Amino acid sequence: MTIPFTKAHGAKNDFLLTWEVDAPRDGLPRAACAICDRHTGVGADGWMLVRAVARGTADYDAAIRLFNSDGSEAEISGNGTRCAAAFLFDTGLIAGDTARILTGAGIKSVRLIERKGLAFLFEMNMGRPAVADGELRLPLPLKAGVREVTALDVGNPQCAVFVENFEFDWRALGIEIEAHPHFPKHTNVSFVRPVDEHTIEVRFWERGAGETMSSGTGSTGAMAAAVLRGAAKSPVRVLTPAGPIDLRWEDDIYLTGPAEIVAGGEFYF
Repeated sequence: MTIPFTKAHGAKNDFLLTWEVDAPRDGLPRAACAICDRHTGVGADGWMLVRAVARGTADYDAAIRLFNSDGSEAEISGNGTRCAAAFLFDTGLIAGDTARILTGAGIKSVRLIERKGLAFLFEMNMGRPAVADGELRLPLPLKAGVREVTALDVGNPQCAVFVENFEFDWRALGIEIEAHPHFPKHTNVSFVRPVDEHTIEVRFWERGAGETMSSGTGSTGAMAAAVLRGAAKSPVRVLTPAGPIDLRWEDDIYLTGPAEIVAGGEFYF
């Protein structure tokens, strides 16, 4: 069968979007692996199935399911949800300036700040983070010894690891932490280097996708961990390999970041 897709990226964290009615009825994890493969497929960090709802029939405009490139299903992606918002605005489904999108972590509100063609700038309500197990400084036993981390829930599981620099094999450490027994459903991992009281630099190892250039939920978890541990103050600019992402913490955390539609076509599955 053929699977139509639109490709978009949020700060170089890339996703493929397909209307749910156009996706296979069975074998979605296998389809996700195939379409996201960067050698034999289209290539992306994740694949999203989008379902529209009739106006006035629900508290949201559309619903999304997110599959990682390894076929596993994730609750939410901040960058991915902005990509879905760009897709919805571009198709004309959204009449105003705010998209309400049902994710696996609940309804998320995404407000359009600016649009230039297929490039969008959004502000997204990321919700309120929660410290996992109520322990802000969690001693995590690892192969090289015990390392202090901060585990949070921002709609998906996050583990923030504070570092002085990135001159070590943080990818290998990300692999180990992601699958650590303390995280039975695995976790996303962010390596956080405080720069000043309003700036942090971060590297991302994402559950089910591996290294990514940026991450919306990862940036949210890293910012929350930095603020809670006194390493930063809101607002915070997160420096990612793909460029800066800005967050502020009021009652909820709000993230401002881009999304851009870059391609469309059909995948033969």
